[in-house]
Amino acid sequence: MYHIPILLDKIVQELRVSPGKLYLDGTLGGGGHTQGILNAGGRVVAIDRDDDAIEYCKAHVKGEVTYIKGQYENAVKLLEREGITSISGAVLDLGVSSYQLDTPERGFAYGSDGALDMRMDRTQKLSAYDVVNGYEESALVDILRRYGEESFARGIAKAIVGARAKKPIERTGELADIICASVPYRKSGHPAKKTFQAIRIEVNGELKGLYDAICGIFGLIERGGRLCILTFHSLEDRIVKAAYNDFATDCICPKRLPVCVCNHHAIGKTVCRVKPSETEQRQNPRSTSATLRITEKL
Repeated sequence: MYHIPILLDKIVQELRVSPGKLYLDGTLGGGGHTQGILNAGGRVVAIDRDDDAIEYCKAHVKGEVTYIKGQYENAVKLLEREGITSISGAVLDLGVSSYQLDTPERGFAYGSDGALDMRMDRTQKLSAYDVVNGYEESALVDILRRYGEESFARGIAKAIVGARAKKPIERTGELADIICASVPYRKSGHPAKKTFQAIRIEVNGELKGLYDAICGIFGLIERGGRLCILTFHSLEDRIVKAAYNDFATDCICPKRLPVCVCNHHAIGKTVCRVKPSETEQRQNPRSTSATLRITEKL
């Protein structure tokens, strides 16, 4: 199985899928959410930057789907090329897929040994190898702190630079060992988890343009339609929450102004925030860190 879709029934329910209506799956992955929408009678336009995901879904997903190779950050332009200017709802399942994590040669996982890659789109140039072996120590410290919220960033970066001075770091196993040796303690989780997350986000530019992408996709949704976004760490979730709050805000004038002059009106309302049930977390441990936020177009 490619992956287990998280909160599938809840997402399909909250999207309020109507037969024949068109929905966007901006992060296709293994097609679990797409298949759920199709099973409820909807049509889907699906975007993914990973060729493996698209080919898998073409062979396994049953229903009316328009597949687009690309990134959800460019959803508005990609859909316009297909003649699509309006959708009834959308779902984004952010982050790395289970397939990518479980395939050692993709180089995402610290728990298995593979080439240091981490590219979601393997046609792009920048890879984890380039980041680990090419970035200056100060730049490594910066991304580990910014994207991994890693308190031991300086020590890890120094260890990486010291190791690569002897020979290039080529394997995920090598990098994980270097990190483990330079982290004095960790209350919970693998010592390399935060560093691998930070490098992956840097390689794939996962947070760059996320806010604008959410705004663009929300702009395509018709009145009464909903946007469902799954996040897996606080950095993503803060951006989603900020966007949703802005959708639901009337005045956006600077607080120093005594009266409103922007004439801005709310375009959305936040519906709910959902965490996977204890049962789902037991059945799918990777759902433990997931947060689903839903907003509705006014």
